[in-house]
Amino acid sequence: MKCQTKDFRQEHKKEMRAVQDSMDVLNGKWKIPIISSICFYNKRRFSDILNDIDGISNRMLSKELKELELNKLIKRTVLDTQPVTVEYQLTEHGLTLKTIIDNLTEWGISHRKKIIEE
Repeated sequence: MKCQTKDFRQEHKKEMRAVQDSMDVLNGKWKIPIISSICFYNKRRFSDILNDIDGISNRMLSKELKELELNKLIKRTVLDTQPVTVEYQLTEHGLTLKTIIDNLTEWGISHRKKIIEE
């Protein structure tokens, strides 16, 4: 019986570490909304993302996009246009977050309704 308890605790610890790893990558106020903006439209320009997210500054958006790119969640593409256009899209790895984004959206809609009703 002790063996099962130890295995259970180790598994629980592993799951908690995985949640912490996820939160470390998606930390802060802005990363999930940025991913959501890109996910909804597939490809987004900097100014489009900026317009989608109320309250984010140019500087903060730039910082967050760089971090998401470092974590291989988004891809930055510079287009050969005049003026130069930069597009952002989710990588294959970033697309694995779509289910989470969809679930957060559904939960947020449901939660808002529940709070407003009471």
